[in-house]
Amino acid sequence: MYNPIEGTTISNVRVFDSNFGQTKVNPKPHVPECNSNSKHQSLCVDVESNVLDSCTNTPVTPIGISTGVVAKIPVVLAELTVQFHVGALIHLPERALEVKNIKKRIKITQCMLLQPTNVLFIKGFIRKNIDYSTGTCANMKGVCGELHHCTVDVPFECSTPICFSTPPAELAVNSSAEFEYFKVSDLPNKHFAEKDKLLAGDLSEFNQIIVENFNELPFCELISARIFEFDEFIGRHRSHDEELPFEEKFFKKIEEKMVIELKVKVLQNRQVRIPAVGGTGGGCPSPFTCSADED
Repeated sequence: MYNPIEGTTISNVRVFDSNFGQTKVNPKPHVPECNSNSKHQSLCVDVESNVLDSCTNTPVTPIGISTGVVAKIPVVLAELTVQFHVGALIHLPERALEVKNIKKRIKITQCMLLQPTNVLFIKGFIRKNIDYSTGTCANMKGVCGELHHCTVDVPFECSTPICFSTPPAELAVNSSAEFEYFKVSDLPNKHFAEKDKLLAGDLSEFNQIIVENFNELPFCELISARIFEFDEFIGRHRSHDEELPFEEKFFKKIEEKMVIELKVKVLQNRQVRIPAVGGTGGGCPSPFTCSADED
């Protein structure tokens, strides 16, 4: 027999009772419970899953207008590959020992065709997520530290002339015109004969015709992007009193040079006449079965 030690909550550890020289094993390890009322709820994870069974379906043949229509659809004006160059100098918030990885994403904020010219203006930025290692302790045999990251946006802007495969719709401009009505007025007898009349426009009114035309603005679609990049660490150095392996140095600046290729499609909503079509079949045969009941 041994006396229990009050307040002992150590799990899976042999606890020695100095009064009797015996040992015991906690048979019920203490683990924080994972429930909605537990104060350790933020440390827990919950997963819910469902088994999705297959559903049957009945194919329906689409029915369209076969007599010919006029449709308003996007029309491709041009498709082109734009190449431009970007240089940037990135300042890290702390000393870095090594860059582990750089992830890049192209973001376009403006792609505008300046009508009635053929010049396309492109503006955006490159989102860069830089993973780098730091040095918290070091000696002549190695360096230890943490893995940090820094996310930056590198802006760019360029313009390029394009060749149209289909010219955009002609711009309809606004107009303003004035008009007036003819009026016959009497003249003062002091200076004119009684039979004389003033034949002129009516000055007591102002008449105008204003025409507003609302054109379809061309827009862009980004098809693909390629980035060719060269990064170089600037100002790598080490303090004289620092103990580091002979190759290791710290830096805070990254100079990069990039060649970017964007494949862009320029479109405009236009009215297109679609001619009548002949009889349509039942559709193309599918390589997949149409029902879950088929063998």
